[in-house]
Amino acid sequence: MTGERDTAELSGWLHRLLGLFSREPQDRQGLIEILRNSEHRNLLDPDVLLILEGALHVSDLQVRDIMVPRVRMDMVQEDATPQEIIRVVVESGHSRFPVIGNDAGDVLGILLAKDLLACFSDKGIENFDIKDVMRPAVFIPESKRLNILLREFRASRTHMAVVVDEYGVAGVVTIEDVIEEIVGDIADEHDLDEEEKIRQHGPNRYTVQAITPIAEFNEFFRTSLDAEGYDTIGGLIVNAFGHVPARGERIELHGFNVRILRADKRRVLLLRFERAEKPEPDG
Repeated sequence: MTGERDTAELSGWLHRLLGLFSREPQDRQGLIEILRNSEHRNLLDPDVLLILEGALHVSDLQVRDIMVPRVRMDMVQEDATPQEIIRVVVESGHSRFPVIGNDAGDVLGILLAKDLLACFSDKGIENFDIKDVMRPAVFIPESKRLNILLREFRASRTHMAVVVDEYGVAGVVTIEDVIEEIVGDIADEHDLDEEEKIRQHGPNRYTVQAITPIAEFNEFFRTSLDAEGYDTIGGLIVNAFGHVPARGERIELHGFNVRILRADKRRVLLLRFERAEKPEPDG
């Protein structure tokens, strides 16, 4: 009897699902309405619905819509010392970097942090030559659609591309950037638990949630920032910029070097704080 009941329930579930698609959608919006109706009837998990809508949304976007602009690229100079390169890697928290020549428009290749570590391990830091570990750069037009780019990323096993427009290098885009348009923000080592507002990563480096109350920030860092009408450190940062900053933008504030780690079009979400180095005393 139990088996018959399970079969009947499964048959009923399939009948309801097929009923939703019995009327073929006339356009994309019609398809989205069917999917939302499915979620409303508990036939689709809400997270699955978001992913499906994100996948449909991606096909409407071009690389220019999500790329990191040239002025905010984290990059390394071809002639940089190993110590300078390590500093860029540590400060940015990224794993891939354009290698440039004379300026940001002269991209020579891509450096992977894991290749850097392997080179140091095999040859030693004193014999380091960036040409030994630099990988070829992939150049794509800013008009390329994201669904096509994602397919190319997967086929070539490449995770970063240099974006070009009619004037030259316009920015960079990664496979993570594309995937986040589908599934939302991907958690990484910078992300904090909801209860954790501030995390220390080194002697002078901290990750801070933008929603951290200014009073809590002052208590942690033993500072005396004036709220000036703002309740959170994120509000203070936006006020200092004079606009809602994008990921990668930097500013100096009250003895800290501040970098935006996460942000959307309306607000900042996650910040990197580093205490500015004090100048050496004269004499």
